[in-house]
Amino acid sequence: MAIVETHDLSFDYIRRDDEGNVASINRALNDVELSVEKGEFIAILGGNGSGKSTLAKHINAILYPTEGYVLVDGKDTSDEANTLDIRQKAGMIFQNPDNQIIGSVVEEDVGFGPENMGIPTEDIWARVEESLKILGMWEYRKHSPMRLSGGQKQRVAIAGVVAMHPECIIMDEPTAMLDPAGRKDVIRAARALNDVEKVTIILITHYMEEVVYANRVFVMQDGEIKLTGTPREIFSRVEELEGLRLNVPQATRLAYELKKRGLTQLPDGILTEKELVTELCRCFPAARALPAESNAHRHAELTASMGGELNDQGYSSEATQQVRGSGIGDNVKSIILDHINYIYSKGTSDEIKALDDVSFEIRTGDFIGLIGHTGSGKSTLVQHLDGLLKATSGHIYYNGEDIYDKDYDMRALRGKVGLVFQYPEHQLFEEDVFKDVCFGPKNMGMSDKDTELAAYSALKAVKLPDDLFYVSPFELSGGQKRRVAIAGVLAMKPEVLVLDEPTAGLDPEGRDEILDLVKELHDDQGITVVLVSHSMEDVANYASHIIVLEKGRVYMDGTPKEIFSHIEELENIGLAAPRVTYIMNELYKRGFEVDVTATTIPEAVNSVIGAVWNA
Repeated sequence: MAIVETHDLSFDYIRRDDEGNVASINRALNDVELSVEKGEFIAILGGNGSGKSTLAKHINAILYPTEGYVLVDGKDTSDEANTLDIRQKAGMIFQNPDNQIIGSVVEEDVGFGPENMGIPTEDIWARVEESLKILGMWEYRKHSPMRLSGGQKQRVAIAGVVAMHPECIIMDEPTAMLDPAGRKDVIRAARALNDVEKVTIILITHYMEEVVYANRVFVMQDGEIKLTGTPREIFSRVEELEGLRLNVPQATRLAYELKKRGLTQLPDGILTEKELVTELCRCFPAARALPAESNAHRHAELTASMGGELNDQGYSSEATQQVRGSGIGDNVKSIILDHINYIYSKGTSDEIKALDDVSFEIRTGDFIGLIGHTGSGKSTLVQHLDGLLKATSGHIYYNGEDIYDKDYDMRALRGKVGLVFQYPEHQLFEEDVFKDVCFGPKNMGMSDKDTELAAYSALKAVKLPDDLFYVSPFELSGGQKRRVAIAGVLAMKPEVLVLDEPTAGLDPEGRDEILDLVKELHDDQGITVVLVSHSMEDVANYASHIIVLEKGRVYMDGTPKEIFSHIEELENIGLAAPRVTYIMNELYKRGFEVDVTATTIPEAVNSVIGAVWNA
């Protein structure tokens, strides 16, 4: 029996002018036919603006059809008398957790839904404990949600829906702000709810690896469902997916690229790392030249090259005992953090030490990846770089000047160090996109002409369509808002570009476009880049240097190959290596003479091809 059905579902977003007249109509959904059986786990994929989130909001009765209808457990969502029942039946997890967190204390927020359902008090607290433990947030139950990181807020929001025990959970990009361990926990929890409790799961995501366990996959474009099939059927169509702004899991991509390079024995539609390793062993047994053994000796060589093994605070090497580079007296432009500490709500019961004796240097031309588990202090740290937060103790030097000196021009610093926030909504406020992007350069004192030229150039650089220049930024999709936020910073022509999770909410093609743009700015214009990301693959592909934070401290500091050789240590702090690195390590254990330090698809392809051809 279907728990969700849509028939001829169409929906128009209507924008009105100040006098209430229709200014524009945007058809977001067009004749969508969808049927989800009770107990199914389905995934919905699509590029930004394809209609995924709009469809999800119809299932939760947040939006009502312009044409056609939606049934949830047989009840018409357009009938307001059904709204409460539908929302209890189909719980919604939003892309941005701030949209659904209302409590002043975590455990009260999680208990809000069950309380409004009339659940007995004793059962409410049992559900709160259960859901917070599932999501790894039990120790934060007495904290204010507003003091949590973006990823921690997302876990709280998910826990609040899980505590309601709905029959169907609609998850709209639920892991976009989570670290690798957090993403794994959420998907594991969703699968458990589906397998054990038979909860229907509707997952909207841009992480292709999260889709492989779904029963069915629906791919959307321009408000219509373009493809339907099992994960294996869908991911076998690599080029077709690319045309729809999507990608495939890394194991699938690696297999696809290996086949293009001549390893045609591999089957289509490989979904997981285990499948790929198994098929390579089956197809190319002669390549297993090495005895099946661990790669401990290579691991030892790598760690030795970095100055030693990890201790409780990170590396024992000189690189992390001192700031990188040659110090404050240099003529080289840089940002130097010198023993930075930061405490939220100091002296109160809510006191949290977010940064703990942080010292390192960002030099001109660096492309630094800043990684760490949810709540490790990444967002707090980057807000110190342009003076939005002031350290509780310690100093920050920009080009040799202490930014905490009383005569320092903080406004000028914020023109040189551009920060794109974790949530684009936090820095968008004007009535249309173009005015929003003009705001920064105008307030820096640019002439009207130069301001408009800078804004136009920045919007073209982030590839925002011209027809969106004069619409409200709040009418845009999450990915489009991110582009506008980045454009607003680029328009100020910064020397340093700091991006806090810039690809969250972007489809795979949009993610690559933004990161390629950032890399181009770095390479061609010499802009220094600090990239905060939970995607190990993105950091491996783009950063030349990585800093790892753990509990507000610098835990590791090195090149991508150095950092990602420490898989076990990374996993112990909620992180991971790129998925391709796991594949290479497993192949090495099976006897393939491959490069266990490979962190990107091209590196892995060349290494596997070499191992096979040299066999």
